[in-house]
Amino acid sequence: MGQADGRDEERPVHRVRVAPFRLCRYQVTERDFAAFRRAGRPAAPACLPVTSVSWFDAIEFCAWLSREWGFPVRLPTEAEWEFAARGGLEQKRYPWGDEPVTAREGYAERWHNGPEPVGQSAPNAYGLFEMCENVHEWCSDWYDPRYYGDSPEDNPRGPETGARKASRGGAWRHHIKIARCAARSSIPPEFRYADYGFRIAADLRP
Repeated sequence: MGQADGRDEERPVHRVRVAPFRLCRYQVTERDFAAFRRAGRPAAPACLPVTSVSWFDAIEFCAWLSREWGFPVRLPTEAEWEFAARGGLEQKRYPWGDEPVTAREGYAERWHNGPEPVGQSAPNAYGLFEMCENVHEWCSDWYDPRYYGDSPEDNPRGPETGARKASRGGAWRHHIKIARCAARSSIPPEFRYADYGFRIAADLRP
């Protein structure tokens, strides 16, 4: 995890192990979230990622979907998210490697007015779409910029308490639309921003 020439909160670079887990290929969409809010009634908007959801909203969605599916669904940890974003490319800057974001197909024409439907970019080597782009994604961890200094090697889950929740990935509202895999961000869990969404994770079932 981390990046040696990144920001202070991304250092020191350190190796961690995460237990096997699943991560949704796409960010949760407006249609997904509307089904939760309307208790399963048909919902209109299709493939745009849901935005303006707080961390608490995301947790409620996970609890609802866990009941619907009959097994636990949750937010990913920062460690799981970074592992997944890299797609097996250890210490590369982006999910596709080290090529700059401007080399991403159609980069200059995208994200002028808001997020785009999920699945528009090529997936990374793990088959995951829009890692590091489109909307920021909530993680389960409390955020501490100094956490990497004493993070455990196995399944790090962030500090026990805090004032801000961790998030990962880039977003459409930024000047640079795609974030590095190691980039960390955070906001208070009750905040709702137009460039914040999430994707779901689950422990790997036998």
